[in-house]
Amino acid sequence: MTRAVLSLGSNLGDRMAALQGAVDTLLGGAGAPVPVAVSPVYETAPVGGPEQGAFLNAVLVVDTGGGPRDLLERARAAERALERVREVRWGPRTLDVDVIAFGDVRDDDPELTLPHPRAHLRAFVLRPWLDTDPGAELPGRGPVAGLLAAVAAEDVAGEQRLLRRADLALRLPDEGNGH
Repeated sequence: MTRAVLSLGSNLGDRMAALQGAVDTLLGGAGAPVPVAVSPVYETAPVGGPEQGAFLNAVLVVDTGGGPRDLLERARAAERALERVREVRWGPRTLDVDVIAFGDVRDDDPELTLPHPRAHLRAFVLRPWLDTDPGAELPGRGPVAGLLAAVAAEDVAGEQRLLRRADLALRLPDEGNGH
């Protein structure tokens, strides 16, 4: 099994329902990865792209027996299930699922670059990931805690400010079943 990290984001429609739908789709069906942890939900301003509404973001950590492309296809299936449309790069979307890290794999493939090429610059990825695993490391970049501190230090305008939404929580499929 390989430990993988997925970033979830939504800023259109029922954002929380989209995130929960992503978790359910990613972890459902044959060959599904095994859930390890899901982060708290954060509300964040969009980074880059056109003017748009705030996102809800979270991180899902899984163990998987499949390969990176299998996980990418599962991520894309979740986006399709929630009617993701790719019209404008970094534009508004019902759901965005990114494979952030896949074990220690490093790959420059343009279809699935691992680790995610901008993860080390995004507080909305680093903060929730750190919540799930305080010792997390981004392959080739180092400890997530240090990367988050660097992002915070460089964010003098407060553009990457995060608001932890204590009123919102994602459920893993086996919660409530004694696991």
